[in-house]
Amino acid sequence: MRFIDEYLKDIKDRGLYREFKFFSGPQSKYISIRDRKVLLMASNNYLDLCNDDRLKEAAEAAIRTYGVGSGGSRLTTGSYELHDQLEKKIADFKNTEAAILFNTGYMANIGTITAIADKEWTLFSDALNHASIIDGCRLSGAKIVVYKHCDMEDLQKKIKAYEGNKRLIVTDGVFSMDGDIAPLDKIIALAKENNILTMVDDAHGTGVLGDNGTGCVEYFNFKEQVDIQVGTLSKALASEGGFVVGSKSLVTYLRHKARSFIYSTALSPATIAVSLCSLDIVKNEKNKRIRLLENAQWFQGELRKLGFRVLESNTAIIPLIIGSAEKATKLSEKLFKKGIFITAIRPPTVPEDTSRLRITLMATHSREELKHVLDSLKEAGMELGII
Repeated sequence: MRFIDEYLKDIKDRGLYREFKFFSGPQSKYISIRDRKVLLMASNNYLDLCNDDRLKEAAEAAIRTYGVGSGGSRLTTGSYELHDQLEKKIADFKNTEAAILFNTGYMANIGTITAIADKEWTLFSDALNHASIIDGCRLSGAKIVVYKHCDMEDLQKKIKAYEGNKRLIVTDGVFSMDGDIAPLDKIIALAKENNILTMVDDAHGTGVLGDNGTGCVEYFNFKEQVDIQVGTLSKALASEGGFVVGSKSLVTYLRHKARSFIYSTALSPATIAVSLCSLDIVKNEKNKRIRLLENAQWFQGELRKLGFRVLESNTAIIPLIIGSAEKATKLSEKLFKKGIFITAIRPPTVPEDTSRLRITLMATHSREELKHVLDSLKEAGMELGII
């Protein structure tokens, strides 16, 4: 098909072609790619739990008890007692009335937004929201009003311009490519003042932010709850799946209305068992989060001293802005040759001329390892004329 060949040639010419790097072992701060040991600095495995022995033992025990596949959707033959335990545990963890599991965070966003909103609704969406939020908004058929990234003046102006009874503000909690945190305190205040529902995707905050690791709501110390919170089990919690927490009525409604929940085979018992175990680790091992965020702040500062352009972040995500997709790719390749894996992020994932290295830290990265990365970045950055 000619249009496919033309498209592939075009993205290759523009430095946007993507290829997989296949791991040949478990994921931790060091990984094996074709039997080569590489320091990983680009993973969402923030607490370095993906190869934790406790989680592997939990999965093995669940397989021995329940087998492997779930056998059906949650509303037919796919609900196990472990699913019930995990939903209750997530609700307790997030301090909400109830929770519902989805197979991915993407499915949670699409299923929730399309279940709630239709053409009678107006959705206020941050300009840098994740693709799953954008797709959910589009599929809902609602009026979509995009406000400037984290710009509360622009949001307030647009709220006044689009009056109505059925309105929802939807935002990422932590923005996955920029690492900044949505001003939820201000968003909630605007929403309450104007009688608008709120929805926050806390995928990158869950397990990382807040005194107890529960995420962005705890980070801002809210007394009032966000109406709809979305989260994921596949990042800091090192498992798979997404979830939505909120009121009992919301969760019951989604069980009956969210198509991505209703028509999907349930997550396997082993995956659920891993999530149950990882929640306990997050709750009991606060030192992991403290070390992670302290190292991230230190690393940002060192990058700036070297002359790199780094976006401000209070999370484990550190965006090193390059601009050119070609230069970002070359920098990533040079680092890989030095035994460091940092992915180059290019359009359409990020806007044109903002290609970057998305650096993410793990709680187990040592200062010595991070200094090695800094030295390698300095050398490669100077070679490419970036610094």
